[in-house]
Amino acid sequence: MALITLTSDIGQQDFLVSAVKGQLLQINPSFNIIDVTHQLSPFNYPQSAYVSRNAIKNFPDFTFHIVMVNLFERKPQQLLLAFHKNQYILCADNGLLTMILEEKPEMVIGLKLDSNAIKNTLYCAQIFGKTIKDISEGKSLLTIGEPDVPIIEKNHLRALLGDNWMEGQIIFIDNFENVIVNITRDDFEQQRRGRSFRIVFKRDEVIDKISESYADVSEGEKLALFNSAGYLEIAINKGNAAGLFGLQGYLEQTQNAYLQNRLFYQTVKVFFE
Repeated sequence: MALITLTSDIGQQDFLVSAVKGQLLQINPSFNIIDVTHQLSPFNYPQSAYVSRNAIKNFPDFTFHIVMVNLFERKPQQLLLAFHKNQYILCADNGLLTMILEEKPEMVIGLKLDSNAIKNTLYCAQIFGKTIKDISEGKSLLTIGEPDVPIIEKNHLRALLGDNWMEGQIIFIDNFENVIVNITRDDFEQQRRGRSFRIVFKRDEVIDKISESYADVSEGEKLALFNSAGYLEIAINKGNAAGLFGLQGYLEQTQNAYLQNRLFYQTVKVFFE
């Protein structure tokens, strides 16, 4: 029985998520499908990469991960099957794969599309489902599609570094409006080198210690901690950090004159002393 995770930016407002599952179950009724989320923001690659990466690494080896995000950013010529660190990832050829993995995949297979087919979301689900069925039945990856195809690559969003500072971008805001920054504990400690620090955001908000849990501060007080995925999180105990501080998720395409004055509120800076 194949274990499949399903992640998308489809939303839950209409029939499409259930129709995707229906297509998969028509191919093999024994598929075990687990939803990660269908509420990813459209066109937000950093957010999609963060969510997908940290879900994938918690599943058993040889799980199949279908990531249906920005499927039609351009006219699709192929879909992708990657095998990396004993996980299968199936997604569009739009650059998200290398952002999720933070490196090139160990193996990537191009899944050919029927030139006469109507290439919509359900057709992509059919291609993914048939691919998973073939692998589950023992078919060689090298015969399923075209091995080692050229793919679109995008670099994952990295924190900026200086001798005495680092600046991270807000890549996710969770249901409690806690703010996740693309600074990992390892990156933080490597840059810190035992020094004291100040985490600064929205010009005048400062945090100078790392908490272990929300309960380390009084109700309504701000704090910083490293979340279960190991990323820096700015939060308020029983409060909404993003809304209170006016913080927003970072978008790569917000590089225009109108939004330049808002970019500071999409970043968090750490100063070391």
